Amino acid sequence: MTINLNQLEPQAVVDAFLKHPPLSFQVHSPSDFLPYFYTEFDLLTTLDTDLLKKIKALPGYQIWGKLLHFKTCFIGTTVTEYSLLPNGLPLDSIADFLKNNDQKIKLGIIKDLPLDSPLLSDLENNYSQTFIQEAEKKGFLSVEGQALAYVPIDFSSREEYLSRLSKPRRKNFKRKLKSLNELNIEQLSTGDERFNDHEFRTYLYELYLAVYHQSEIHFDLLSPEFFSEILQDVHSGGKIFLYWADTTLVGYNICYEYKDNLVDKYIGLNYPLAKDYNLYFISWFVNLDYALTHNLKFYIAGWTDPEVKAQLGAKFTFTRHLVWIHSPALRFILKKLRPLFEADHQWHVKQETRS
Repeated sequence: MTINLNQLEPQAVVDAFLKHPPLSFQVHSPSDFLPYFYTEFDLLTTLDTDLLKKIKALPGYQIWGKLLHFKTCFIGTTVTEYSLLPNGLPLDSIADFLKNNDQKIKLGIIKDLPLDSPLLSDLENNYSQTFIQEAEKKGFLSVEGQALAYVPIDFSSREEYLSRLSKPRRKNFKRKLKSLNELNIEQLSTGDERFNDHEFRTYLYELYLAVYHQSEIHFDLLSPEFFSEILQDVHSGGKIFLYWADTTLVGYNICYEYKDNLVDKYIGLNYPLAKDYNLYFISWFVNLDYALTHNLKFYIAGWTDPEVKAQLGAKFTFTRHLVWIHSPALRFILKKLRPLFEADHQWHVKQETRS
């Protein structure tokens, strides 16, 4: 099926996901329907971090917490910023598939539908809005999604960008950027012969795992085969930024130049060196420099760490998840608890109120 709405990354990334799905995902990609996957979904995945810690500290959580894991069918993938939609597939066919699913699922989720995204066309935003409204009428529960960070490339230099930040932040970032003088930045394209080295690819994957394991959200653990696929793809337009301290790899960033945007997809960090060199912050400004130099429209910085990215000057756009709940009792409970699963949205509302 031709999918041509909401796509911010090259098709090669989606194809790699379908070919080498995350561990524990059962992925399907029929020719006459959208990609979808089955997995055991932890309802607490998107809770506010502090609340999640309190819940996990409750007596017996290791036992009763398993009751919060439900077999779920997700429409879409986890490697695209938005759910990819064909403009010819009626909502009824998706709704019928989730309602009459023969895999005994508890939940069906159409994930990451854009809401007035500045990164998309009016056609795409209007289609998504209509899609959401029709789904709500059919009984889908609408849940606020995560905050997608982005930066418009509407500045002429790094200094101009920094000048827009508060004085304390500007001073802090300038101090951290001094670490650039101690690093050598190597830029490679996907498909470079360096990525034919299995040992090198394995090490890059280990650095990705280091970031994954320290992350607050654990959902899709991408496979070594997925990384090999995208690193060795000559045609995808991927850009890998490698940060070296002498002969030691401190970290790397996998981005894609696509549709006049720079899309930041994956990062690998060598702890604790990466923190010593302030690599998270440095890579942000290196990516902005790249986008500016190549006359791109936006730097799209992903879903994680919205508080940190806000300090770095990011703007945010939100998504909506559509959830079909088979059990009436579970539907009643989740509808009442819906605000607890909208942590990023609640955070953003607080930020807007303060400003």
